[in-house]
This record gives sequence, structure tokens and C-alpha cells, in this order.
Amino acid sequence: MEVGSGQSSLADFGPLFDSVAAEMGRALRGQEDAVRLALAAVFAGGHVLVEGLPGVGKTLLARSLAASLGCRFRRIQFTPDLMPADVTGGNIYNQKANAFEFVAGPVFTEVLLADEINRTPARTQAALLEAMADRQVTTDGATRALSRPFFTIATQNPVESEGTWPLPEAQLDRFMLKVVMAPPPREVEVEILEAHLKGFDVADLDRVGLVARLDAEGVTRWQDMVRTVRCAPAVVTWIAEIVARTREHRAVYLGASPRASIALLRGAQVLAAAEGRDFVIPDDVKELLGPALRHRLVLHPEAQLDGVAVEDVVKEIAASTPTPSETRA
Repeated sequence: MEVGSGQSSLADFGPLFDSVAAEMGRALRGQEDAVRLALAAVFAGGHVLVEGLPGVGKTLLARSLAASLGCRFRRIQFTPDLMPADVTGGNIYNQKANAFEFVAGPVFTEVLLADEINRTPARTQAALLEAMADRQVTTDGATRALSRPFFTIATQNPVESEGTWPLPEAQLDRFMLKVVMAPPPREVEVEILEAHLKGFDVADLDRVGLVARLDAEGVTRWQDMVRTVRCAPAVVTWIAEIVARTREHRAVYLGASPRASIALLRGAQVLAAAEGRDFVIPDDVKELLGPALRHRLVLHPEAQLDGVAVEDVVKEIAASTPTPSETRA
């Protein structure tokens, strides 16, 4: 029987979360933090931007996530010549029916991998905006709802800049979290090599035998359930204070929007439930500060010239904002 199936309560979420993470870990080794954050975003109903060098497992993260959650998976390889209709789909004339028929694009799925999203022009990038924000697609005046759940995991390479289009702030803000994947430690890389010697093939996940711990309906049910996790007024105020201070910091030109506050709250609810609690504590929020804020802050040019990094600003703000002692609602 699936973990979390049947009449589930919030107390069942922790074992379920751990089982999905462990299942993903069978294919993706040494990226426990990335797995945890991706799952936090999925159950919070958000989207994730993943940044990392080629070969660290960005695509494998998305594929193992979909397989372990039992969700439909589609991939879009973003290129300079990709058109918006290649993402959303469009109307095609059917000669036999003498009428136009809508052919759904790859965005009509449950887990969507937008691979190398910064390699396509802004016009095509923007085709994802409505899908990510409103879970719907509008083409030729007709609006079509996407399935639930709908989760976008977009990847980009931080090194290669030739032939790329940086994501505009409006689209970056649609991503709940930005996950940075680093190369694995040497001992983990040895484990990866040993797995390949035993026949592991990234292109053939079926041979790994990943078990779907949920299905789309189950993911949706848990998304609704984790929103019942309580958050004390003092913690809510503390979240809002941290985000507000990003707009006032001397080194910041553009601070975080209220979407950042919502991301911290929703993500903290998931992490609290994953730890077996029905209430949020400040540590749940602190774990998400970097992933929720790093892609939303734009620094002044002079601050960048002085070597100031967004991560430094986030740490300074977190350290200077008094942590509430009250945790229960």
C-alpha cells in the first residue's frame, strides 16, 4: 500500500515526505538538499528554478521527482528558435473536419521540466508566465485550465552566457524557490561511478525501478492538507519584517515582493509537517530564506562592484531581525 494512501492525517506526512525523498535518492545521489527543497515547493504548490553546472543532476532531479510522485512528466528543451506555441500548443486546421482544433502543448502535464530556460527569448519565456501563475493557458482568446498539480522545474547554467536571455524579474518572481546544485563530494562521486559499473543508466530510469509513492490526486490532497499547519502571529509578522527589510537594505536596488513572504510561509508549513509538527517554528523559515530570496533581490551596481553578494545581504537581514520566541498559534 502506498505511504499516505487511505484515510491520512497530517501525522502521516512526515513518513511520506521521507519515503519520496529516499526514492528520489536512489537515482539522484548527493543532492539531499535539492531534493528536500524541490519537494517543499511541490507540496506548497510552487515552482522551482534550478541552477547548476552541466552534469550535476538537474534533469535527473525533475525526472526522479515525477517518477516518485507518480505524476505525468514532460520536458521542453528551450532553444533560441523555440516559439510560444511550442510551449502552450495552438490551433491547427483539420482538413477532414474543416475546422481548427486545439493541439495541447507540453505545458499540459503535471511535472514540467523547462530545460535551459534562459536559452530562449523573452517572448517564449513569457509563455510560461500565465501557466505558472494561474495554472491556465490562453490561446486565440480561449482559456484552458491546466491539471492539478502543475509543477514547473526550470534549469539554467550559471556559467555560459553566450546565446542566453536572462529571465526578467517578473518571471523570476514566479518561482517559489531557487535551488543551487553543486557538484557532489568526492565520496559521493565514487558511489555514482560504482552505480554506473553496476548498470545504472541515467537515460533508463525504469531499470532503477523507482516506486511511485503517490499519484496526482494524492499530491493534490497533501497540498491542501499541509496548508492547515498553524503559524503563530509572531512568526507571520517576523516573515513580513524580513521581506520588508530587503526593500530597505542599502545594497538592494529591488527588494522582494509579497510573493516572497507567501513562499516562506507556504514552504515553512511543508517543512514543519515533514518534521511531524502541526505548527511552524522560525527554523522552518530560516531554512528557506536563501532559496526564497536569492533570485528576487537586485543589488545596486556599486554594491556588486564592492563584492557584495545577495547571500550576504540575506544573512545580514536574518541576523539583524529578532527571532520570535512564540512558535505555536
